[in-house]
Amino acid sequence: MATDTLCSIGQIGEAAGQVWHYLDANGPKPLAKLVKETEIPRDLLMQALGWLAREDKINIEGDGRSRTVSLRENGG
Repeated sequence: MATDTLCSIGQIGEAAGQVWHYLDANGPKPLAKLVKETEIPRDLLMQALGWLAREDKINIEGDGRSRTVSLRENGG
C-alpha cells in the first residue's frame, strides 16, 4: 500500500477529537451529516469513530441504512 493512503495514529486521534467536539457542540447526527459537516474524509472519519467507540465515548444507533452517532453520557 502507498503510504499516502494510510492514516497515521496521530491523524486518526486528531479526527476523533474533532468528531467528539463536533458532537458535543451539535448533538447527535446521522453519519452522512458527520461526513459532510466535519469535512473529514469518510475513511478517516470511520477510523475516528472506531477509536471513539473503542474508548466507549459514542453510541452508534441505526435502522436499515441510516446510522446516528451520539456521545455517551459518560463519554466526556
